[in-house]
Amino acid sequence: MSSTKETQYEAVQGGDTMIELSLPTDSSQDLTYSWENLSVYFNIPTGGCISRLCCKKSPPIQKKLLQNVTGAVRQGQVLAIMGASGAGKTTLLNCLTYRNSGNLEILGQRYLNKAAVQPDSLARISGYVQQNELFIGCLTVKELLRFQALLRMDKHLTYPERMERVEEVINELGLTKCANSQIGDPFRGIIGISGGEKKRLAFACEVLTNPLLLFCDEPTSGLDSYTAQNIIEVIRNLASKGKTVILTVHQPSSEVFALFDRILLLSEGRTAFLGNTDKALEFFKTQGLECPSNFNPADFFIHNLAIRPGHEEDTKKKTKAICDSFETSETGKQVAEMATENRPSAEKADDESKQRRVPLKRSPYKASWFTQFTAVLWRSWMTVTRERTVIRVKIFSTIFVAGLIALIFQGQKTRVEDIMNINGALFILLTNITFQNVYAVVNTFASEQPMFLREHWNGMYRTDVYMIAKMMAELPFHIGYAFLFVIIPYYPIGFNGDVDRFFISVAILIIVANVATSFGYFISCLSSSLKIASALSAPMIIPLLLFGGFFLNNGSVPVYFQWLRYMSWLMYGNEALSINQWQGVTFDSPFCTMTDVASNATITTSNSTSPALLGQICTGEDILNNLNFNVDFFYRDIACMFALMAGFRLLAFLALLRKTARK
Repeated sequence: MSSTKETQYEAVQGGDTMIELSLPTDSSQDLTYSWENLSVYFNIPTGGCISRLCCKKSPPIQKKLLQNVTGAVRQGQVLAIMGASGAGKTTLLNCLTYRNSGNLEILGQRYLNKAAVQPDSLARISGYVQQNELFIGCLTVKELLRFQALLRMDKHLTYPERMERVEEVINELGLTKCANSQIGDPFRGIIGISGGEKKRLAFACEVLTNPLLLFCDEPTSGLDSYTAQNIIEVIRNLASKGKTVILTVHQPSSEVFALFDRILLLSEGRTAFLGNTDKALEFFKTQGLECPSNFNPADFFIHNLAIRPGHEEDTKKKTKAICDSFETSETGKQVAEMATENRPSAEKADDESKQRRVPLKRSPYKASWFTQFTAVLWRSWMTVTRERTVIRVKIFSTIFVAGLIALIFQGQKTRVEDIMNINGALFILLTNITFQNVYAVVNTFASEQPMFLREHWNGMYRTDVYMIAKMMAELPFHIGYAFLFVIIPYYPIGFNGDVDRFFISVAILIIVANVATSFGYFISCLSSSLKIASALSAPMIIPLLLFGGFFLNNGSVPVYFQWLRYMSWLMYGNEALSINQWQGVTFDSPFCTMTDVASNATITTSNSTSPALLGQICTGEDILNNLNFNVDFFYRDIACMFALMAGFRLLAFLALLRKTARK
């Protein structure tokens, strides 16, 4: 750190030279963020999938989203980006924040204090308030802010200093009354704070780190006019303390519009005006468009810049003339000069063009690995344990299904005629415990991914920290549900009654439950949404179910499907449970049961041989041989299930890690 008021945020290296970019970190220093000639294109592929594969590729259609947008904003200002739907407001905000731009072609320059903007350095001095809040509903307002403070505030701050900052932010943003209230989640049945309080909480999370730049995407969306005005007043208060705020807004009320000191009007991806609100009315008056008295200026601007259906050609000519006039107007020239003044000097620009960016030498995370882990583990544990309704439902469903299985298969004994029922009951336990754990993880894990990605990109915690903490917090419940699911039907059904066999069966099914959970993690991390994850789960489990050794004998699996059989934890679990059930078992009868090759019928006969008989079923080993299960593979099955558990979790981590990579 060069001084108490500036921090070296970016290291750029080329050859043997190192350049350090210093940015202000408090409101005593001026900050200017400018952008010049920003143009954004989106390429739309032409033709269908078959034509693109088989035929000659035709050039894609290039859609222009922004065209030569230039502007600047200085410290302490609130810049509101306005325009009709499709004007390019969100696209411009995404360009300024380096978000959601992976599929876009972006041209132009962005400068921060006379230096080219780098995404990492911009992220360190800025905050981003999304349109849709992403919170853990079971946490209280104060708990969430404490979690944010532990992971986002500077390392040199002590714990009491962080908590003091949390209390300050709660008071500044008017969250005192709801500080100890749960945030709430209507989809999970958790009643919490109001929509306006959630918006203020979103601001509080970003203001904790005292950022110089604050970006807001539709902060008044979904709020009534009174609450929306309160939110904008909060923004104005932040700007008065030295923050620079850039926000998008759609149809603000006249009271809200009066709180803006600068606006940027967009039409068809072009700048129609950028400047003070009073000058906007004067400019439109020069274009023959005078705002009527007692009329909302925001509605007036949007109405005149919108492309009206049925009058596309006329309105496009009109908006084009407005944009062209602004470029040549005195206000437009002043905006261009302001952006030009923020360019780097000729020597610095030439020097930077010869450098190559390399990864930052210091960690992008403000907390140590252990601090990240303890904080995320605490939050994950609170998320699981505080959803008591979900826990009750899972316990009830586990008891209900286990009791139903016990009632259906009850009273089985070590008799030849009960072999099929016992094997069926074993496989039913395997399939139920598989589907329960896969879908439980897919639903909860996939729904948290948007929140994880946002927090990870904010530099709060690492991907491995999130995965390990999430798995450890849920592990006791996966073990507990599996244990409950086994102990209820085990003895009523009539499985092997030896105490050691009982505990071995419990251990095997707990392992199966955790392998299924690992598979659910993998599907969830691989999918882009909850719907896709749910749709993929069943089709990917069914093949593994078919090769589990119950519907199809292991010896009958085609050679080209052998690889799939070895990926089925149901096969390993079924073989291990069958060995545990039947090994060393003998049937108390002087006769043996034989299987007719032609009719597959059970025949009771003496121990004499017959050419029509496949083999005798007098011991448990005979049953295992008919199922093509090998007694010597018991420990191999256990080891393979642990290997699948580790493999699926590793694949889940890699899939999630791939999603965190910025394009």
